[in-house]
Amino acid sequence: MITVIVTFELPNPITPEEARKIFLSTAPKYQGVPGLVRKYYVLSKDGSTAGGIYLWNSETEADAMYTDSWRAFVREKYGTEPAVTYMECPVVVDNLLHEIVAPR
Repeated sequence: MITVIVTFELPNPITPEEARKIFLSTAPKYQGVPGLVRKYYVLSKDGSTAGGIYLWNSETEADAMYTDSWRAFVREKYGTEPAVTYMECPVVVDNLLHEIVAPR
């Protein structure tokens, strides 16, 4: 599994309420994306940095998301360039499902 952390500095800080409204407007875009297990939208305490934490089945499936058009969408929506970091995810503890996932 692959975790991708996307962050971007916002031109102007936003409140959690503003973030919620913006994030809900883009959330449907991520439903049903092949290989995407879960996405968390995140906002820094001071509201100046936003982003997402994505859990993917594979790097190939993640690569299909972070295209030039996706980057353009982020720039248009948030007014800034995203930073994208890939991390290996060898183990996941899921307390909702009471599982430890360690794919090979």
